[in-house]
Amino acid sequence: MADLLKPDDLRKIADDLDMAKAKKMLEHMKADEAERDSLREAFNSREIHPQVKERVNTAIRRAAEQGHRQLLALTFPASYCNDQGRRINNMEPDWPQSLEGFAKKAYEYFMTELKPLGFKLSAQILDYPGGIPGNVGLYLSWDR
Repeated sequence: MADLLKPDDLRKIADDLDMAKAKKMLEHMKADEAERDSLREAFNSREIHPQVKERVNTAIRRAAEQGHRQLLALTFPASYCNDQGRRINNMEPDWPQSLEGFAKKAYEYFMTELKPLGFKLSAQILDYPGGIPGNVGLYLSWDR
């Protein structure tokens, strides 16, 4: 005949279940963090594409044909900025100094190749999840 479960037995069952849930949650959090780290590393090590001129020409031509005078050239998390997007959010004139990784390389490409042709570049925070800057958008624009 089986013994009845005691309250201590039930607490142990509940504790074991809670520990298993916590362990699974911790594993998910570690996996998410590893994925974020991997994405950030990929962004930081990314280089300007060898066919950048053709790609830029295609994108701006398509935008102009649709009657636009700007296009969203690049998006990335504000957390990739060295100030978490603060200067961009506050529209400070030195916002380019907050860029890191590929965004910085793209800005340098803009300065050397596109600005001399009359293009302009602006940045803005695109969303505010939880009330903090989420994603940054770099916009390439031109006059008519």
